Amino acid sequence: MNERQAIRAFLLMSYLVLVTRGIDAGTTDRWEKTGQILKDQRFRKTIIMEDGDVYDCIDVNHQPAFSHSLLKDHKIQMEPSSFPTGLNIKSSFQHEFVQANLSTIDCPIGMVPIQKNSKLDQITVHNINQVSNNHIQHEEAGIKYLDDLYGVRATINVYEPKVKKDNADLSQTGIQIDNGPEGQIDSIVVCYSVAPHYAGDSFARFHVAWTDGVLNKSCIDHNCPGFVQVSKSVGLGGRVQPVSVYNGPQYVITILIFKDPETKNWWLAYGEQNTLIGYWPSSLFTRIKDKGDFSFWGGHVAGPTASIYSPQIGSGHFASEGYGKAAFMRNIQIVDENNKLVTPNKYKDLVGTSDLLKYSVDGYKINKYGMHMYYGGPGILV
Repeated sequence: MNERQAIRAFLLMSYLVLVTRGIDAGTTDRWEKTGQILKDQRFRKTIIMEDGDVYDCIDVNHQPAFSHSLLKDHKIQMEPSSFPTGLNIKSSFQHEFVQANLSTIDCPIGMVPIQKNSKLDQITVHNINQVSNNHIQHEEAGIKYLDDLYGVRATINVYEPKVKKDNADLSQTGIQIDNGPEGQIDSIVVCYSVAPHYAGDSFARFHVAWTDGVLNKSCIDHNCPGFVQVSKSVGLGGRVQPVSVYNGPQYVITILIFKDPETKNWWLAYGEQNTLIGYWPSSLFTRIKDKGDFSFWGGHVAGPTASIYSPQIGSGHFASEGYGKAAFMRNIQIVDENNKLVTPNKYKDLVGTSDLLKYSVDGYKINKYGMHMYYGGPGILV
């Protein structure tokens, strides 16, 4: 079990999946890049964001997802057959925080925003040979969980941890759910990430990712086909704003991943109103088609020097500093076989960090609203 957990920890979060498993000699042959796909698609308008991000509004039925060979005859599902029960139960918390915003693009009805010529896409293409030849190091702090899973939910404190700009390391926080034997793990990841080398800036950016463990192929956002977007306004790969300030205002994003009990598609929603972004069709997967059996909630750093010049996780401060100073995750829940949000079983989790000198987890508790923790640390950024 420990060996399996170690392998899964290595697959945590979207950029790690992208760098270590997602792009190799066979990827561009099997899956086209988004930039190539959009040449053949109809779009109504191009939107340039204040931070320079560029999005094309694409017909929802002609988005990149449907260029995947397994989705040629896929009929788009605009909303789930049902949400998990228990979403209306709100927990009380003595401190106040506000939901942060994902990048909002005003696409017309019937369209979805697709990031055009993203910095991530361009820089990754130019640097992938260098990255893939380096030994990938990683560190983490959070909660690992082993059980049958039909969804996961958490409220995530958003910070912009410091990451060196002159290397290929990154820091990210989010949720992972996966299933499969060693070497063939299907995985779904939702996170915010700071990755200057790839994104070209030090902003917190929102990403989704998935891995086909059988083909050993991975994808982030719309950079290759797979994820079906239904939201006309959420820009994947865009900034999360505002972010929390140490000893100041605190901002969060609430993320829900859940399996549609009828179609078996894996849906993604965010915010207190559970606003739908899109879904991963069940046909993309082999191992996670029916359910997940592992999840991770927390922060993670990865890259060629992530253990040597370890970036910050969360606020960059140890968990013991508490609210307003250390990053937190609250209301961590899972969806059970009855499509109900429930508190995870405390006997099936593993709470901790890869290196206590760099990162920590503190304030761990569990109640009827879920699991809660503070986590993060300064790493050894110099």
